[in-house]
Amino acid sequence: MSESLADIIAGLPKSDTWGPTTTSETMLNGVPYQPFSKSDKLGRMADWTNDGKDGRDGRGGRMQYNRNYRDQQVYGASSASLFAAPAAEDEASFSVVSNVRDSIKTRFGGRGGVFTRGRGQRGGARGDSRGGGRTQQLRSGGRQGGGQPGYNSYDRGGRSNTGARGRRFGWKDYDKPARNRDASINVKAEWELVEEIDFNRLGKLNLEADSGEDVDTYGFLYYYDRSYDKQPVKSAEKKLNPVDRAVYNVTASSDPVIQDLADKGEATIFATDSVLSMLMCATRSVYSWDIVIVRQGNKIFLDKRDNAALDMVTVNENAADAPMEGTEGNKDGINQPPALAEEATYINHNFANQVVLESGQKVEMANPNPFYNASEETEPPASKAYKYRKFDLSTNDEAPVYLVVRTEVDAVQKNSTTGENQFLTVRALNEFDSKAQGSGGALDWRSKLLSQRGAVVATEMKNNSCKLARWTVQSILAKTDMMKMGFVSRANAKANDRHVVLGVIGWKPVDFAKQMNLSLSNGWGIVRTIADMCLARGDGKFILVKDPNKNVLRLYEVPSGSLDEDTDDADDDEEPAAQEEQE
Repeated sequence: MSESLADIIAGLPKSDTWGPTTTSETMLNGVPYQPFSKSDKLGRMADWTNDGKDGRDGRGGRMQYNRNYRDQQVYGASSASLFAAPAAEDEASFSVVSNVRDSIKTRFGGRGGVFTRGRGQRGGARGDSRGGGRTQQLRSGGRQGGGQPGYNSYDRGGRSNTGARGRRFGWKDYDKPARNRDASINVKAEWELVEEIDFNRLGKLNLEADSGEDVDTYGFLYYYDRSYDKQPVKSAEKKLNPVDRAVYNVTASSDPVIQDLADKGEATIFATDSVLSMLMCATRSVYSWDIVIVRQGNKIFLDKRDNAALDMVTVNENAADAPMEGTEGNKDGINQPPALAEEATYINHNFANQVVLESGQKVEMANPNPFYNASEETEPPASKAYKYRKFDLSTNDEAPVYLVVRTEVDAVQKNSTTGENQFLTVRALNEFDSKAQGSGGALDWRSKLLSQRGAVVATEMKNNSCKLARWTVQSILAKTDMMKMGFVSRANAKANDRHVVLGVIGWKPVDFAKQMNLSLSNGWGIVRTIADMCLARGDGKFILVKDPNKNVLRLYEVPSGSLDEDTDDADDDEEPAAQEEQE
C-alpha cells in the first residue's frame, strides 16, 4: 500500500523540482556565458577560492585592478583565472598568516630588506646583486663629506649617510592628522572678500623687472669682523652676547622718507623689504601672516601691523614634521613655534650687532639715520644703512608703474682683491635640538658643520625654505654683494638663553637664489597682481591674509576703523596683564 520513493518523485510536477529555472537568456548553447579570450583554456566553471597575490579572496589575479595599470587592462582577459583549476592542496602548503612584521633584520636593507623612498620621488632605486639599493637626493649645491658635490647620498637599505637618526621623515605622512593652526588676525564678518587666490595660480604669475636704481641712502655701516669666517675651535667657541643697539622697523606709511617720495610722485607702490619679501615668497609660506594695504589716490602702501607675525623669524616652518604647538601635545615649552620664533629673532638681532667692529672706521651714507633721535634714545644706533631703491613694474609704456622699497644693509667689508667696499646683509640660522620633535632631520652642527657643510645647508634649505627665500630676496633688493649666514646653536639643548656661534658662511645672493630655485620674476608678478586688485577698487584699507591651514591668500576690504579697534582691544588686554605682573 505504501508507495516507493521513486514513485513519489516521479509523481511530482516538473515546476516543483529543486534548482533554478532553465532560461535561454543567460545561457549560450547550454553553458553559462562568461567573456574570455580565445587563447584562454577552460578549467572549472566557477572558482570562488582563487586568492590574489595580496592574500584577499577573489580580489587578485594576474590582471587585478591597479591604478598604475588601469589603462592597460583588456576586457575579459582576467576571466581565465576564474576557469583555471587550482593546484591540489595538501597539509604541507598550510601556513599561519600573521599581520605582524618580521622583526628579524636581514643583512641588507634593515627589516625584511625593505627600501623606502621619500614622497614625491619617481621610481625606485636600482638594486644590486645583493638586494641593496642606492639613490640620491636633489642637488643641494654643496659638498658632502665624501666629496660628491651637491648631493645627499644614501647607503644600501635606505639609511642616510649624513648621520641623522630617528624616524624616516615622509613615511606615512598621509596618515597624520591635519594640524589646525590659528590665523594671524581674526577675520570679521563685516570684511568684504575681494579675491581668493590659491598658490597654484600665484606660482604661474610672471613679470620681468629691472635691477632697480638707488633713490637715496641713509645711516652708516661698521666693518665686518672677518675672524668669524674662520671655523672656531670647539674648546674656544664664540659665545653670542646680547648687544643693545637701537634698531627700527618702521612701516612704509609711517616712514618720513617714503612719505616725501610719495608726495613727489616718485612711484605708485611703496613698501619695506620685510613686507615685500614676504609677498614675493608667499608660495613658500606655511604659517599664517597678514599685510595691510592702504590706497590713497593712485598710491599703494604695503604696511604691516605692530608686532605682526612677519616680523618674527620662523624656525623649521617648511619641515615635513614641523614643531608642534602646546595644544598638539608638545610639552617642551622652549621648542614650540612661538618660543622658537622669539629665540630666532633675538639671535638675529644680537648676531648682526656682534659681528661688526664698532671700534674701527665706519662708512657714512649720504644722509643720517632718519629714525634715530639722540636726545630721546638711550642706546647707540646699530650698524644699519637704509637704501631707498626704485623698480619698474610697468607692463607697457602707456601706464607706467614704479615701486619704491626701503632696503637694509647690515655691514661692509673690503674686497680682498680690489680693496673696494662690499655691502653685506647678515643673518643667522639657529639650531635648537637635533633630536627633538620638529628638528626636520637636521644634523648635529657641532660635529657635521665642518665635515658635511653641504648637507647641513641643504637640510636648512628644505626646512626653512620660506625664511631663506625672504633673506635672499631682501639681499637682492638691496643689491648687496654678499650675504653672511651665521650658524648659532644652543650651549645646552635644554636651555634657550645661552648660545654659541659655530661658524659663518658667505654666499652671493644671486647664486644662492639659483640654488634655491627662487624666481624673482614670479615674485614681481605676485606684487603687481595684488596691487592691480587694490587699484581697481576705491580708496581705503585692504588686508591680505594667508590662510593658516590652506595654501590660499585672501584679500579683504576693511571698513574704516576696523583695524584700529583690533589694536585698541589688544592694548586693553595687555594692560591688565602688565598690572598683574607688577602686583
